[in-house]
Amino acid sequence: MTGLPARTRLSARTRLTVLYAALFTLGGAALITATYLLVAHTLRDAGTIRRIPAAVQLEISRCLNAAQTGGAATAGKCSALYTQGVQAGAGAQRATTLAHLLAYSLLSLAVVAVLAAVVGWLTAGRILRPVHQLTAAARAATEHNLSQRIALQGPRDELRELADTFDTMLERLDRAFSTQRQFIANASHELRTPLTLMRTATDVVLAKPRPTVDELVAMAAEVRQAVGHCQRLIDALLILARTDHKPARTEPLDLAAVAEDALDGRAPAGVTITATLGEAPVTGDAVLLERLIVNLLDNAERYNTDGGTITITTAASEAESVLRVVNSGPVIPPEQVTHLFEPFTRLHDRTRHDGSGLGLALVASITSAHHGTLRTTAPATGGLDITIGLPRRYLGREPNEEKNAGPGDPRPVTMS
Repeated sequence: MTGLPARTRLSARTRLTVLYAALFTLGGAALITATYLLVAHTLRDAGTIRRIPAAVQLEISRCLNAAQTGGAATAGKCSALYTQGVQAGAGAQRATTLAHLLAYSLLSLAVVAVLAAVVGWLTAGRILRPVHQLTAAARAATEHNLSQRIALQGPRDELRELADTFDTMLERLDRAFSTQRQFIANASHELRTPLTLMRTATDVVLAKPRPTVDELVAMAAEVRQAVGHCQRLIDALLILARTDHKPARTEPLDLAAVAEDALDGRAPAGVTITATLGEAPVTGDAVLLERLIVNLLDNAERYNTDGGTITITTAASEAESVLRVVNSGPVIPPEQVTHLFEPFTRLHDRTRHDGSGLGLALVASITSAHHGTLRTTAPATGGLDITIGLPRRYLGREPNEEKNAGPGDPRPVTMS
């Protein structure tokens, strides 16, 4: 047994159309009814028998007497006189009826127009009430107050969809501004730390009457280290700002070749890197994609253990090209994995703080800019398993032809 059909929801356009048609029909019906009644009343008044004046009665009597004694000629004259009288009466009645019809029609039209305007004004105000709510919400929305929502109730028509879209936009803006404020606060804190170290180092040395050469060299080393940290942080911020939009330069690339460039010259101490690089054609920004792979490798090295391993793999499926980086390391709680990709986020069990806290945030941003997907898991044995899928580029062939051609032979590389 099937359920009852849901009640049909009329759109705002349909409701306005029905409203206008109904008002027009009601106004026309009222106008026709009023005109009909007024004309009927006029004709009834015109057809009422009135008393014939004495002079007219005298002329009629003379004409009748003359017709009886004067023969056919006099009768013809009386008939012509009667015909002229009938025509004159009909003309007078027609003129009176048309005059009354015009006056009553204009009066009825004015009344119906006023009533239609009043009803239309009230009904339009009710239908357009959500628009006023939208206007009030837009005026109330500021950079510091985006919490107001319309939450419009009623049928899901065009106005309801507009209100829901506006609420969604306010929610996105609220999240964006909150994230931006948090990002600025974190960036300021990250930049303040090395600046404080530099100032402290210089103040300690300059406070001494005669600082030694070793003290000056130590101060210069500390300042150089702090400046390097600032430079790396600023470079990461610039790259993060660059990846907020679609890459300006895109070109055909192979993730395997990009990964080989990122692995070139990398020799981490105490960590073994194993690379299995199969053909993985994509279209993107070579600099950003290399930065993505470098950040993944840096993160895998920085938060690894002595004697640990890093495995990097590139391959291509029918729909996407895949980059996978797996590293050993400390056990990470699964519920905190997603937080690793937020700017300036460091977990409490990651004790080394020589990084900027933007490495994985840059990975997520670059992946999003290339319309890719990011999948991350924390194995029970420790470390991270990060897989990035990017839209596949077909090498001038149809997808089935590319599939038949094969992804190419993987190139195993081992580094220690």
